[in-house]
Amino acid sequence: QVQLQESGGDSVQAGRSLRLSCATSGITYRQYCMGWFRQAPGKAREGVATINQYGGPAYTPSVKGRFTISQDNARNTLFLQMNSLKPEDTGMYYCAAGEGVTCVPEAGRMNYWGEGTLVTISS
Repeated sequence: QVQLQESGGDSVQAGRSLRLSCATSGITYRQYCMGWFRQAPGKAREGVATINQYGGPAYTPSVKGRFTISQDNARNTLFLQMNSLKPEDTGMYYCAAGEGVTCVPEAGRMNYWGEGTLVTISS
């Protein structure tokens, strides 16, 4: 059974950093695309970052250079390091896993989702 549990969301001021974590079970990273998605109030969900089965990352343009996706295979944990946060980064952040999917943020087709962790950035 696949389980994903996010943590690390917080309310911080613009310019600060946050690190999100996603504890996973039932997943072998070399078989799955892993990703972070977010949904701002009143907006559609969007892909933020993905990491493919070979460890290759991809980012949506608005976070490139500020966010870093990584995974710790030994601890079965996915991370999202977010630096230079902006108010427009505010939203619920979801961890997701997909098998046999196109592994880029804009694809959005994942098989498993966590419940989300809230990130609020104030100006």
